[in-house]
Amino acid sequence: MTWVSAFIGLSLSLVLTPYVAGLMRKAGIVGRDIHKLHKPEVAEMGGIAILISLPLSLILVLDDVLSKALLIFLLFGLIGILDDLTSLKQSHKVLLSLLVSLPILSLNVSKEIDLLVFTINLKTLYYLFAILFVTGSANLVNMLAGFNGLEVGTSAIALLFLGLITSGDAQILAFVGFAVALGFLWWNKYPARVFPGDTGTLSLGALIGLVGILGKVEIFAVILLIPHAIDFMLKTKIRFKGRPLGKTEILEDGTLKAPPYLSFLGLIMRVKRVKEYELVAIVWAIEITLGFVVLLLHQLL
Repeated sequence: MTWVSAFIGLSLSLVLTPYVAGLMRKAGIVGRDIHKLHKPEVAEMGGIAILISLPLSLILVLDDVLSKALLIFLLFGLIGILDDLTSLKQSHKVLLSLLVSLPILSLNVSKEIDLLVFTINLKTLYYLFAILFVTGSANLVNMLAGFNGLEVGTSAIALLFLGLITSGDAQILAFVGFAVALGFLWWNKYPARVFPGDTGTLSLGALIGLVGILGKVEIFAVILLIPHAIDFMLKTKIRFKGRPLGKTEILEDGTLKAPPYLSFLGLIMRVKRVKEYELVAIVWAIEITLGFVVLLLHQLL
């Protein structure tokens, strides 16, 4: 039944994404694809297709746990919609993320965390950890963004590998989420015909965190979010105010010039001259490598 739900999710996402993109265009909700020489207009807030596709594809397998996880997923999507429409302050985005993570308190999950070499039991404090974990996951995915297929592609890869090491509701959520992300990626890959917006990135990031919590694979979710965590730590030096300092530039030959501040993507651009699709492919390759590391560790430990 999981594969039926995944197929439904893939199909819905493939069909709904261009439809939602068309609606966004008609409404004038578009953005400039600034990493192209001619900076074409692209429909924004396409992540609405993800918010519709995932719940509909899970109807056949829906239970109490999945219902609560979906509620959190959709609430993060709502924050994304607010952010796309109003440009929320980063602090407001984090506070709202913490607020909509509160339904985690109703989930009946083990309070233990497997740290590979030993396990710790946080008891009641686990719920605080879970709220911070999902909030952090959502916002990390939201920050490592801005290039065609980057956010959705890395999220799809992370969900695929988490699905391979989990079971039950966590595995269903991971595989169906992977399928939905894959359908959206068809339209979001280079050259993008739709952007996910924060609507898509926050909800997919929350989904990764939820799978980690439900599947008791928190440490493996952390490993898969290493590129995002590195990006976060580098951006703390500029207090996440990169735009006033300068943006990534596109040169006449189509290659990218790193922004004048450190970031994970900027480091790659400084090491190697790349075009946009090459940069994204490198990040995908890193994510896939981390996925195989996760598989290996899961088998060994």
